Amino acid sequence: MTLIRAYEVIADDLRPSIREGERGPGDRLAAKADLARHHGRSVPTVQNALRLLSDEGLIDRGHGRGNVVRRPRTPAVRDDSRYQWEEDRARLPLATRAATGVTERDTGLHAEALVFHAQYREVEASAEPAGAFGVPAGTVLLRRAYRTRYSVEVAPFSLVTSGLVRDVIAADPDLLDEANESWPGGSRHQLHTVGIEPGRVEARVTARPRTPEEVAALDLPPGTSVILLHGTSYDVDDRVVDVSHVTLPGDRTELLFTTRLERW
Repeated sequence: MTLIRAYEVIADDLRPSIREGERGPGDRLAAKADLARHHGRSVPTVQNALRLLSDEGLIDRGHGRGNVVRRPRTPAVRDDSRYQWEEDRARLPLATRAATGVTERDTGLHAEALVFHAQYREVEASAEPAGAFGVPAGTVLLRRAYRTRYSVEVAPFSLVTSGLVRDVIAADPDLLDEANESWPGGSRHQLHTVGIEPGRVEARVTARPRTPEEVAALDLPPGTSVILLHGTSYDVDDRVVDVSHVTLPGDRTELLFTTRLERW
């Protein structure tokens, strides 16, 4: 028989009113002393209950402003058909490509509601990325960092870095300029402009505890882990053309994988 702790009882009492909207974003919970009197428990027990709700991402425990209901964050569902979806759009007219991108597809938001930031820099490949691309160490790579957030939220949906071999894409100078982001049609169309047709994408997914830098960058609730997605894009000749690293917040990201099975 599982023993239910007193602080869990208090958390169970508070949780439904938050999840069902009785308490809205920004609403302040009663003071800890008042909650202790109401439940007939000690203040430390109430503190443990509030810590549990904070770890679940339901409340923010700000110093000097009490415990307030946290605004629900817009979820993102990344399914494995997103790569083909972007591939199918790579050769469509500009107006069609510019109308929506994969973030809009993942979140259901409109482009006008999103804030996008890109930063490019050229780096010399160390042994590991050089090996991934099959080029000598020291080869110049274009490293791109992307952040996209909902305009009413403070944190992006993910932290994305992408690497390309500079000489492979230099035939289109527009690809070297971060001012051209966000690029209508995404990376698939960018590769198309220099004659590269992607053939497959490998995505490896792991998870780990977050770092302090990720807590700040992604505005992670206490106890939230991050999901790491390492993507490698190959062209139709099986050459690596893009390597990406994506850090996803575990509290708002769903990964959906669908495997089509062949008929017997």
